Amino acid sequence: MASKGWFNLESAGAAIPETQYFEGDSAFKWLGLSRTTRLYGFGACLGVGLVLSILGSIVLFFGQITLFAVLYGFGTVISLAGTGFLIGFLTQLKLMFKPVRVVATIVFLACIGLVFVGAFVLGNEILCLIFVILEYLAYTWYSLSYIPWARSAVKKAVGFS
Repeated sequence: MASKGWFNLESAGAAIPETQYFEGDSAFKWLGLSRTTRLYGFGACLGVGLVLSILGSIVLFFGQITLFAVLYGFGTVISLAGTGFLIGFLTQLKLMFKPVRVVATIVFLACIGLVFVGAFVLGNEILCLIFVILEYLAYTWYSLSYIPWARSAVKKAVGFS
């Protein structure tokens, strides 16, 4: 029997927009994942990534900088990988390195690595927090590149245009 209510994603058909990336992406042809399965994959990755990042942030307050780096870093990567379920992993990589967002992508990925360097090599909590803040800002700028005129609006609101 079909599930009823908000959790029945197959019946949502018209509410979930079809894009050139969403259906028939080569990353999912061989897996045979349905739209519903991909949405569940996205949600699961997002949820697990969020939980790991929050746990990482909590253990940082107890002085466990290396555990923080591991939990927060993996949480961020798992959350980012979740969008691969929506548009395909290869398509996501291509979109990440388009000229409009390549700088934000590089800063974002570099900051993930620098959190590990700050924790494991330098053992500096303050430096880790600075890299996390820079990572968050780079990811925000990266995300805004997908919304038409969002970056222009932010620049204007901050006074850069």
